[in-house]
Amino acid sequence: MSDTQIPLPERLRPRDLSEIIGQDHLLGADAPLRQMIDQGHLPSIIFWGPPGVGKTTIALLLAQAVDRPFVSLSALNTGVKELREVIAESGDLLTPVVFIDEIHRFNKSQQDALLNAVEKGKITLIGATTENPSFEVNSALLSRCQIYTLNALGNEAIQELILRAIQQDKFLQERHIQIEEFDALIQFAAGDARKALNLIDLIASTFEADVENRVTNAIVVKVAQQNIARYDKSGEQHYDLVSAFIKSIRGSDPDAALYWMARMLKGGEDPVFIARRMLIAASEDIGNSNPNALLLAGECFRSVQAIGMPECRIILGQCAVYLATSAKSNSTYLAINKALELAEKTSNLAVPLHLRNAPTKLMKQQGYGADYLYPHNYPEHFVLQDYLPPELKGTKLYESARNKREVEGERLQQRRWQQEQQQQ
Repeated sequence: MSDTQIPLPERLRPRDLSEIIGQDHLLGADAPLRQMIDQGHLPSIIFWGPPGVGKTTIALLLAQAVDRPFVSLSALNTGVKELREVIAESGDLLTPVVFIDEIHRFNKSQQDALLNAVEKGKITLIGATTENPSFEVNSALLSRCQIYTLNALGNEAIQELILRAIQQDKFLQERHIQIEEFDALIQFAAGDARKALNLIDLIASTFEADVENRVTNAIVVKVAQQNIARYDKSGEQHYDLVSAFIKSIRGSDPDAALYWMARMLKGGEDPVFIARRMLIAASEDIGNSNPNALLLAGECFRSVQAIGMPECRIILGQCAVYLATSAKSNSTYLAINKALELAEKTSNLAVPLHLRNAPTKLMKQQGYGADYLYPHNYPEHFVLQDYLPPELKGTKLYESARNKREVEGERLQQRRWQQEQQQQ
């Protein structure tokens, strides 16, 4: 493979901790992590930070700095069996540094396997996560690791990174690139070193060699919009895939729902994210036409968190098919949106006296709770009374979707409407 076929972020991967940009709070001369490394000490660590800030690279360089073997694993495709094999092999090595990318995707049994190895000193763990480890990593494992937060790269760091690439990379050197404007580069990079380097590499590929080429905001926008999926598969493509998935569920097509889900899983999408989206769809698109959908989606969400990949794909698939083949209704989704809009406009309206709570004698004397009619004291546990402020009397926010289950629930609403008509 030629150098130009290797992605620019890989071609320019730092070879020493001093080359890391944007993380001086951890790796600067007086920073705590750097001081430990200079003393030859490397504890187990969880790196928490956004994508493209150097978590993997820093982990590798830390292992090299203390002259320890380095084993890299991904939580996406590593099970308990693979973990135990790595741990068992570590007995024949100098204590290895085991790096686990996306450690937040490990389920409880996988994290427990790590905990035992860390406690016994069989491995030094470095985990990387984009999620808050307080929520996604069990407390016992967290207590045995140092937690370090990595920052998204600031504007100056992105500029420094791009200028370094132009000066050091042979392919970019041949294009004689002059950066006239950084604004668009910084905006599209969004603090992500990988995005920044992939974008300048794309731009350079549109230039001729051995002539001066100037980079302006207009050029950056044009190239980025034409190639965004190529340099940022977690951006637009991420949202396109999940959009297709949810719309397939909404459109009652289980085959398409399974296909788009499989695309997301193959692309490395977090299964918890997929389960969370189905939990929303169960209420937004199915609602009271089938309340069991929300219960199933909720159990799917909890099961995916507990089990993890690859087994949780089965649970995800079951839930997706159930939601896609369920009756559909967005009546409550529309109703709550109407209610929020109305509440925004009428937040000054007082609660009617008969609906107010009256915990004190003074409140009772002022009429709080007076004339309230307790529905359970009346036939069929129903009595006609007003529950909205007088100014909103007759307002309708909820409209049944006319499916079987919601129509059954309309009986009291119809009775209320009929009695109101009789009183007028």
